[in-house]
Amino acid sequence: MTVVEGREIRRKRLVMRSWRRGMREMDLLLGPFAEAELGAMTEPVMTDYENLLSENDHDLYAWIGGNCDRPSRYDEIVRRIAAFHRIA
Repeated sequence: MTVVEGREIRRKRLVMRSWRRGMREMDLLLGPFAEAELGAMTEPVMTDYENLLSENDHDLYAWIGGNCDRPSRYDEIVRRIAAFHRIA
């Protein structure tokens, strides 16, 4: 039997993962962004965000801050996070 995760359950799970990163700076960048933006994201963008959460916190911090190049697959979602925090 396959259990299909509903959109709201997925959103809540991603918000929780965003707030519990292990690096406080990333909690503060991703938590508020996830709470404010995940509900309006399309499924493909939400999948991009979910994939981004699998990356190393130090890399994410550098990508969002614009301190180093990021993989092109994350361009849109990283730009959205940076714009949300008025970093870009």
